[in-house]
Amino acid sequence: MEVAMSLPIELPKQRNDYGMCFANSFSCSLNARDRKIVCVTSGNSYFGSHLIKKLLVCGYLVRVTIQNQANLEDMKELMREEMEQLESVVVAKMGDLESLCSAFRGCHAIFHTSSFIDPHGISGYTERMAFLETEAAKNVIEACGRAAYIKRCIFTSSLLACIWKGNDLPNLIDESSWSDEAFCRENKLWLALAKTRAEKAAWNKAREMKVKLVSLCPGLLMAPSFPNAHLETSIPYLKGGHFMLRQGLLATEDVSKVAEAHIYVYEDMDYGACGRYICFGKIIGTLEKAIQLENGLNMHGQLSGNQNLLAVEVDNDEIHPRTRITKSKLSRLIFRSSQRRSCKQ
Repeated sequence: MEVAMSLPIELPKQRNDYGMCFANSFSCSLNARDRKIVCVTSGNSYFGSHLIKKLLVCGYLVRVTIQNQANLEDMKELMREEMEQLESVVVAKMGDLESLCSAFRGCHAIFHTSSFIDPHGISGYTERMAFLETEAAKNVIEACGRAAYIKRCIFTSSLLACIWKGNDLPNLIDESSWSDEAFCRENKLWLALAKTRAEKAAWNKAREMKVKLVSLCPGLLMAPSFPNAHLETSIPYLKGGHFMLRQGLLATEDVSKVAEAHIYVYEDMDYGACGRYICFGKIIGTLEKAIQLENGLNMHGQLSGNQNLLAVEVDNDEIHPRTRITKSKLSRLIFRSSQRRSCKQ
């Protein structure tokens, strides 16, 4: 058994004002300080670092877990200025339940962003990693139930856990939609399989441990300006991307907006937020946009190159989708939350 180890980090002498806004359309909760400590897993990940930054600006006390001390260097690359503002950075193996319990003790919420992190993109994503992601999800929820001060978890899943159903797609993809595990396995869609299995495992364990769980299923994470994307996280997501493009399922979202959505959902848990939330900003609906995305990722032709697959669906460069994705549940939550904050200010 490994015990969670807190790494020495100099605490800030002065924090930012609570309630500071960090985007034109996003305002932070005025009572953020009342939430006390929240914990973000895998702080050395691309998305984890963005979420941490948003939470800090909102005035939350943020504890971060990483899998080993070497990950601290990756964190420093992603968050140079924010490192000293963290409550602590804790080494806690995802496979070690006791170390996770130690890391979560006293926390008012757990943001589980990812289980397997490969920030340098050198190993790809394998079936073995899908298994590890699922086992880690169970451990995170159990540790939250056993050790967290408040049994709440905001779970980062993926739109990939909703859309892979083979050719027999429904007319609408919403929060009730789940990817077919057998189809993912047969087509070696390992990241989609991992996100589907891990999220299902999290829901089962949450019911067992009486943890209040919400999950977000974002599309492909993008940098603030299209067509820039994060290479290491995009390559496994876009396996089978030509099929997603053809079906109108290639959805993207600014990584900062995804982080904001996590905070909106967390803060709305006191007002009824529950279940799953699909999160995306736009659908890649033209060959021109698909080619821009390919070029930005050095994946030339892997989305648009097979013209035979797209010939039927393309008319004047526009791709006519066979199905539709809805994010109306999240949109309604954000609208209600924004209205509530406006009344408080």
